[in-house]
Amino acid sequence: MSTAPAAAPLAAHRRPLVVGNWKMNGSAAANEVLLAALKSAQYGEVEVSVCVPALYLHDVSKALHGSAIHWGAQDCSSHDAGAFTGEISAGMLAEFGCCHVIVGHSERRAMHGEADRLVAEKAAAALRHGLVPIVCVGETLAEREAGRTEAIVGRQLAAVTELLGNRIDGVVVAYEPVWAIGTGKTASPEQAQSVHAFLRATLERAGAASGSLRILYGGSVKADNAALLFAQPDIDGGLIGGASLKAAEFIAICSAAG
Repeated sequence: MSTAPAAAPLAAHRRPLVVGNWKMNGSAAANEVLLAALKSAQYGEVEVSVCVPALYLHDVSKALHGSAIHWGAQDCSSHDAGAFTGEISAGMLAEFGCCHVIVGHSERRAMHGEADRLVAEKAAAALRHGLVPIVCVGETLAEREAGRTEAIVGRQLAAVTELLGNRIDGVVVAYEPVWAIGTGKTASPEQAQSVHAFLRATLERAGAASGSLRILYGGSVKADNAALLFAQPDIDGGLIGGASLKAAEFIAICSAAG
């Protein structure tokens, strides 16, 4: 089975990371065209990854083998094996050369009732099998308007830091305000930076290596707003939804992170 390119060590400035989340989109033919376009681009110092539906991992691993682009999955089980019909373990994902796996996306939390503890357990499972979990946190519009943003994302993050302890340095955190996902609304650079700074301070209090853990922003990121978002001191890249399905748009977003 193919092996993902080894993740480069973080530079002192935190190497930018841009991850495409295809969600439940794609087809064999469309994926081939998209991946060919992505492979033809140059990304410089930006680390790039695509998290794809599990059924496409075999083809994606073959298409991206030997390229500079990582690949990963959109979810994993908290269990390593057993009678869990329909689930996919982190170990299975590792066999396909996955580098990243998204856990705790707001759509999973809302549509599948995933609680904070389960998200933490999925992150732990990913780390056991050498994957980098991308742990998503974010508040709804009602929670933001009630002034509860920090309380909500702090609670979501605490479940992960408490379970992982000193393994927390192995994760990537993605701040995705629920009100900005797929809505066309985007947090202003100042709003996003404020939450990212809070998350970084929270992580450091929990024992994360000072300044090294990457925090991504996700929520209607596009080529025309990416540069301003990525210019913020605590935003280290993006978790990109719909725009990651358009090669030119996704490449432009990656370039903005450089």
